[in-house]
Amino acid sequence: NYTQKFLKFSYNIFMNSIKHIKNALKELDDEVQKILLDWSIPLNEKDNLMLPILQQKRVLDQTLEDLIYLKENPPTPNQACGISKYRED
Repeated sequence: NYTQKFLKFSYNIFMNSIKHIKNALKELDDEVQKILLDWSIPLNEKDNLMLPILQQKRVLDQTLEDLIYLKENPPTPNQACGISKYRED
């Protein structure tokens, strides 16, 4: 019974994390679009504004990929998660 509760709790954490990361990625995309469409911002300033956003986006993209991998390939007890084998970079 405890194991089932723990598995359900873990699954909910994965699903909530995935949902929140997808929402954050959409917000970052919206912010980039807002900067790109603002003609009052010089191009070099746009680059400076977008760089940290795109860096955050890259980290969130990788985190999302990792969570989806773990959701689809859950490790067995006492086994490493295998993320390092999955990643290409």
